[in-house]
Amino acid sequence: MVWSTTFIVTATLSASVGATLALVSPLPSIPGFLVTENEVATATESNQSTSPAGQLENQEIPPLFQYKIERPVNILVMGIDQVPDTEPGTEEAFNGNTDTIILLRFDPNDRSLRMLSIPRDTQVMIPGVGTGKINSANWRGGAETAVEVVSDTLNDVPIDRYVRVTNNAFRELVDLVGGIEVFVPQDMSYEDKTQGLKIDLEKGLQTLDGDEAEQFTRFRMDEYGDIGRVQRQQILLKALRDKLSRPSVLPRIPKAVQMMLQYVDTNLSLEEMLALVNFGMNLDQEDIQMVLLPGQFGDPEAYDGKSYWLMSRRGRDRVVSELFEHDGHYTMVDDRSLSRIRIALQNTTEDEEILEQAQQDLLTEDFRNLYISQSESPRTLETTEIIVQQGDMDAAEAIQEALGFGKIVADSTGDLGSEITIRVGQDWLKQQPKEKQSEDNVE
Repeated sequence: MVWSTTFIVTATLSASVGATLALVSPLPSIPGFLVTENEVATATESNQSTSPAGQLENQEIPPLFQYKIERPVNILVMGIDQVPDTEPGTEEAFNGNTDTIILLRFDPNDRSLRMLSIPRDTQVMIPGVGTGKINSANWRGGAETAVEVVSDTLNDVPIDRYVRVTNNAFRELVDLVGGIEVFVPQDMSYEDKTQGLKIDLEKGLQTLDGDEAEQFTRFRMDEYGDIGRVQRQQILLKALRDKLSRPSVLPRIPKAVQMMLQYVDTNLSLEEMLALVNFGMNLDQEDIQMVLLPGQFGDPEAYDGKSYWLMSRRGRDRVVSELFEHDGHYTMVDDRSLSRIRIALQNTTEDEEILEQAQQDLLTEDFRNLYISQSESPRTLETTEIIVQQGDMDAAEAIQEALGFGKIVADSTGDLGSEITIRVGQDWLKQQPKEKQSEDNVE
């Protein structure tokens, strides 16, 4: 299964297969980014403007498997709001606010792809401006400023390359693959004539076309606002990744590449792109992690009416340390703090009493901060899922070890009020209550 489509889905489809439009001068080559089969580094050697799209038009693409990633690489992906009265593919078209911000880490050491979603309303310091929302950094100073702000916010984590993509790309890509299957958790209705935005979706499991998928991700009229949008973005990424991995859809990717040319701006070189897609083609589902930047909603009254996502510094330190192996001054979670981990329980079975057993089992293991999620599950699960909502892999592994079963899923699609969401599956029905196990052992 081609799990490299996660990279494709996050608007780097063109970049990953060598068909992007670079409108700015590349950064200096990354030492040890990639090597050829002959161990010869092939990253761009000059600071002159390079267009991978132009390379494609004037020469044949080098063999895909000729290039490999030699060390971990961090790439910032930004989805750009539509800029009025601009032509697709022009530099002006990429100078809007960022609607989506995701930092990716490709790590050949453990063969993993890690993704950190950063809410657009995250409060940050912007050079020359002061306090503001992170989504305005690109509009204020372009890609370089956005890269600087994200790096500064995440404890100076190094960012090697960036990709900017306009929102048209996602909509057209969804249409190209024939739509994606998504569970819409509630009726969604909203209209903003000034933005030309009309959202009208009904609750339920359904196949969304490109326009409907955009409606799904742009809806903000619920209690979670921008954070709900980030979660829906991740849901769409998973759905599109699954669709793109189907053998019947793979032949459409070359057409998608050509379509994406006008919507993508990056400072990745052609050889770097080929190395990334080569890496991604060898990934399995369990090699991919998606995490939301931990934090909480700020009170608009305290910030002149502005709605901010206030990043948790400890949570930030944790995800930076765990996902990017960067010094975040984070200390491992201890047994005492495990009892305070906020855990949401969600029933995916038809047994209405299973959550009572689940709560009792977790209380027996000293997990005390439990609550029942009211969110509906789109499907019945055979295997219980332990959703790492805020990137705390240590807590998820502790829960899995205590239960003795369950699958850890590193994404942020669980209950938004939780640190860990447990989706109770059919396998929990097969577990004996702790008291019964003890009686059997005595006998």
